[in-house]
Amino acid sequence: MDGEVTTESLVEISDLTFGYDGRRTVLSGINLNIPRGKLVAIMGGSGCGKTTLLRLIGGQVRPSQGYVKVAGRVVHELDAEALYRMRRKMGMLFQFGALFTDLSVFENVAFQMREHTGLPEELIHDLVLMKLHAVGLRGAHALMPSELSGGMARRVALARAIALDPMLIMYDEPFAGLDPISLGVIGQLIRQLNDALGASSIVVTHDVHESLQIVDYIYFISEGRVIAEGTPAEIRDSSDPWVHQFVWAEVNGPVPFHYPGSAYREQLMERSGA
Repeated sequence: MDGEVTTESLVEISDLTFGYDGRRTVLSGINLNIPRGKLVAIMGGSGCGKTTLLRLIGGQVRPSQGYVKVAGRVVHELDAEALYRMRRKMGMLFQFGALFTDLSVFENVAFQMREHTGLPEELIHDLVLMKLHAVGLRGAHALMPSELSGGMARRVALARAIALDPMLIMYDEPFAGLDPISLGVIGQLIRQLNDALGASSIVVTHDVHESLQIVDYIYFISEGRVIAEGTPAEIRDSSDPWVHQFVWAEVNGPVPFHYPGSAYREQLMERSGA
């Protein structure tokens, strides 16, 4: 990373290749680093392998080649017990929140504390309210998920993701489906909580505008490869055609509007039998 090379990495991905069940390769030759204390975005078109990267970091799937290291340990080499301990130090905000629908806001945030710690209920009570206060929803602790707006549900999911003060927080499309106000609130919370916790964060997102305002570094993935990287300023000023098209939402560029096919005129002539 430009300007970041001396910073210790919490996550190191080296020469990583992955494909599902021997089918087409999803990721090929991926190299990237997530420094401690930094907020990094992974961006790219739908189906390029962004969410698969999060699954590899969390140990849900294993690479075909290369490795993912978290806190100096190769994830796919960990046994079940060591992987379980590693995951306790990770927080995950799933796309659209994925709250437990039959549990209240309070119970959703308390779930991990009860599952992974032996803390007394009195302390869990205070910690849950503290996490909800951090996302502005302490007053909503008794509500059910069905009573929340989309933005509120995402904030509760964020409180749940930081319940155990993780060293690494991963966000899978945290801005999807949010109105502009909620989107701005979630973006600022992601930045503030990362800094307050001293954590490292990975944001997988399509939202260029919001991401460029809050992240420290960006990786662009296309067709399973890292094709560009840089700071927000470098990305905004990039002359790379693909990056420029993605950042400025241009119709014409390396990513074509039309799906590949034969010439339109030829196809029409075939139909007419001419």
